[in-house]
Amino acid sequence: MTGVQTCALPIFSTVLLPARAAESGPEDLVRRITGEVLEAVKTDPQLAAGDRKKALALAEQKILPHVDFREATQLAVGKAWQSATPPQQERLVAEFRAMLVRIYSNAVEVYRGQTMKVMPLRMAANDTEVTVRNQYLRDGQPPVRVDYAMRKTAQGWKIYDITVEGVSLVLTYRAEFESVVRNDGVDGLIRRLQQKNA
Repeated sequence: MTGVQTCALPIFSTVLLPARAAESGPEDLVRRITGEVLEAVKTDPQLAAGDRKKALALAEQKILPHVDFREATQLAVGKAWQSATPPQQERLVAEFRAMLVRIYSNAVEVYRGQTMKVMPLRMAANDTEVTVRNQYLRDGQPPVRVDYAMRKTAQGWKIYDITVEGVSLVLTYRAEFESVVRNDGVDGLIRRLQQKNA
């Protein structure tokens, strides 16, 4: 799971759009924002070196408004989501969001030296859910395939999961979360997430 987190989470953050691009299609959104993030890492030595404060600011600007953390949390929690009360659901979302943001801010330097190729997207005009397929490229290394699961919402296209080389980021947490819920209930899972974020 560590390898997935290291590779996937920073990639996850690259596909998110600023408010001015809210009407962009998912393919254009991925291409444009990835370029902006890769350029930021290339031109800012502190960001490229892993400055957590700058990385967190980048996440706040580029990522948080455009990820469907509720949907991502629901997928990660699995069946237990339905048994959680609305206040528990809100706490789960807040803690899962905090965990992902912490991991993003720790891993931005993984971008250094990468380029990205967006694969052609087959999408009907009325589609509201798509997978944008990409390859991340680095000299001397095989391409890394990254697929972004995206849904069109009232606020524009949002990401709720990514798959890196066939491994779903969100679903990697499901077995762990279900085990915690089975032993300690939903409140136990909230406590576990709080511990991860401490």
